[in-house]
Amino acid sequence: MLREEVAKALKVVQEGGIILYPTDTIWGIGCDATNTEAVKKIYALKQREESKSMIILLDNDNKLLSYVREVPDIAYDLIEFAENPLTLILSGAKNISPALISADGSVGIRVVKHDFCQQLIQRLRKPLVSTSANISGQPSPKNFSEISAEILEGVDYVVDLEQHNLQQKKPSTIMKLEADGRFNFIRK
Repeated sequence: MLREEVAKALKVVQEGGIILYPTDTIWGIGCDATNTEAVKKIYALKQREESKSMIILLDNDNKLLSYVREVPDIAYDLIEFAENPLTLILSGAKNISPALISADGSVGIRVVKHDFCQQLIQRLRKPLVSTSANISGQPSPKNFSEISAEILEGVDYVVDLEQHNLQQKKPSTIMKLEADGRFNFIRK
């Protein structure tokens, strides 16, 4: 089942489509993080201002330097030892769609610990966009049953995994990390 869903989602994402998929946090809307047209489809679906950036998911912290100019050493420890999913906002974003890079040049990155996400990212060989599966301004769905029809109908593919899991999930912790190791929490 997992392998088939990864293959179906991969095909959609490689063709520039957007998917609705389970993550290690809440359900996400995603696409190839290097495809600006696909990224813009997500902004349109969410009715979100393009000035509000979205995060990218990686399957492994070894890939961080492929998408940001420098990674403070502490970042690797934070990722390894974080008890809950952690999104780090790092400066010097590169090699992703400009539509994902904040005005200050940063990008939010989460190294995901979720089988489906890891396998999809490995097969895609690129980061995956991840943003909550809701229209901007509306509450983030805590499980699949809370996702609106507008979102379900607006994506190109809905991953057929974990849809019956009613566990209430929360978004990741978000921490902005400076090159010198200084940090502040954006969302705890």
